Amino acid sequence: MKHLVILTGAGISAESGLATFRDKNGLWNNFNAKELASIQGYMMNRERVLEFYNARRQNLLTVEPNHAHKVLVELEQHFKVSIITQNVDNLHERAGSSNILHLHGELTKVTSTMSPNDKQCIQELPLDVPIKIGDKAADGSQLRPFIVLFGEGVPNMRKAMMIAEEADIFVIIGTSLVVYPAAYLTQYITRSVPSFIVDPGDFGHENLRNFEHIKMSAVAGIDVLREKLMALA
Repeated sequence: MKHLVILTGAGISAESGLATFRDKNGLWNNFNAKELASIQGYMMNRERVLEFYNARRQNLLTVEPNHAHKVLVELEQHFKVSIITQNVDNLHERAGSSNILHLHGELTKVTSTMSPNDKQCIQELPLDVPIKIGDKAADGSQLRPFIVLFGEGVPNMRKAMMIAEEADIFVIIGTSLVVYPAAYLTQYITRSVPSFIVDPGDFGHENLRNFEHIKMSAVAGIDVLREKLMALA
């Protein structure tokens, strides 16, 4: 089977009802990213940041995987599929995708404030259970969301680069590619690799000049993409 590598962003989850970040109705138009999603903001006011992520965790209970998520699962019958996602939701998992790498963390998990990437401190927490001040991780430090905050490194980036380099086909769905370092992944794709992007936006990135642009939303464009991919299987 050919290795199909798919990078997904907020656009695929938006059609399930989860707010994006940078669109005109995105979260950062209504909330202060520096205060609520940065390591500096967390250290200044942990309770406020925990409240913000508790609300996002709770909201995840109200949405379901959409048609685009489900088609990506079906593609596993024809390709070796690796999903690299910028999203922190669990919609790919709930749809049934089997090989998912989260770049920016996962809302379903919590970790240590002292050592957020220590595997011994990362644990699942039911979405309807809030993280409270005083809750402790395995190392005794305050429990926090397992999310890569602004100002922190992306621990899975190196692994994502290695996956991108192995791609026989590369697809981008629902991301504007303005978030770094994820946007750098396009630099690791061999020029001869068939590449597609499914997103209604316009792109001026030099690294996307060889991509076929399906200028549609994730749900509307996924069947067009599937047809093109099946011709390459």
